[in-house]
Amino acid sequence: MTQLSPETSSSLTIQAFEGDPGEWDALVREAPEGTVFHLYAWNEVLQAGLGHKTRQVAARDPDGSLVGVLPLVRVRSLLFGDYLMSMPFLNYGGPVGLPEARRLLGDWAVEEARRLGVDVLELRNSMPLPGDLETTDRRITVKLSLPDDPKVLWEDVLRSKVRSQVRRPMKEGMEARIGGGELLDDFYEIFAITMRSLGTPVLPKAFFEAIFEHLPDEVLACTVQHEGQAVAAGLGFLYQGQYEITWAGALREHSRLAPNMLLYWSLMEACVERGAAVFDFGRCSPGSGTHRFKKQWGGEDHPLPWNQWSPPGKEGGPPDPDDPKYRMAVALWTRLPLPVTRIVGPRISRLLP
Repeated sequence: MTQLSPETSSSLTIQAFEGDPGEWDALVREAPEGTVFHLYAWNEVLQAGLGHKTRQVAARDPDGSLVGVLPLVRVRSLLFGDYLMSMPFLNYGGPVGLPEARRLLGDWAVEEARRLGVDVLELRNSMPLPGDLETTDRRITVKLSLPDDPKVLWEDVLRSKVRSQVRRPMKEGMEARIGGGELLDDFYEIFAITMRSLGTPVLPKAFFEAIFEHLPDEVLACTVQHEGQAVAAGLGFLYQGQYEITWAGALREHSRLAPNMLLYWSLMEACVERGAAVFDFGRCSPGSGTHRFKKQWGGEDHPLPWNQWSPPGKEGGPPDPDDPKYRMAVALWTRLPLPVTRIVGPRISRLLP
């Protein structure tokens, strides 16, 4: 991307961020709309794991104090199009800081998207953004409030049907392991198989290696083992009392034993023990099978207030595997040999926003 030229509106100046990473993260951690995906470390993760450089934009007041930030990444290809995103591949992003700063950063992003000629600008906010940008309704998440005792969660929050589904893999001798980077190989094996089954190119393993390297205090993983083999796995982030399970999968040949139920329960139990108050199930499409799976745990729907802008004649969103025009490609991908998808998939997925 080109270098930023400082722009002033009202009393705030919008410019390229040139401060210390600690200054950026301090604002993110104090802002109610700040998430783990806004942390400065994602600049390193996206560059090392996917080859994308984050463009970090700042809003400063007349005294030079940082009052707003916006991480942006341009993802473009001849195959899928040209996108300006905050944040690509992740569930949250968008401007963070004072309301005026957030609005001005959103307005600046639109002007930058127009200048660059991108097909879509998408700001994946965790909270509504002040201003006039269109808000999409294509994605929601489910959030479950967690008590401070796993026993209360098991006995008083989860329904009996859910508890029986969790007990099923336990009775079959399945065991959950909670941890970090030592679970990466098992996680990625399950994840790669799951993505092929869904007809979606898998992200590079280097992306997850970079996550464990640069966000070691926030990432929390889980695998479910059966007879010495990993049959389900999940990975997410524990940040300021909230855990989001961002990626998960399970082997279909073991679905009758419901290892994914033990996976989610084990992560919830671990999060309660670590003081988390909210379990975020991650984004999904309203009314989908994934949505119904998440709702059964007793959580509440939360619309994701993502904002979009497109130039006239290019209205629409980023590529969506649920879109009928991708149906043939999805079906073809599920039939490819797994080794092929593990080689080709990472090369394609980095081009998807």
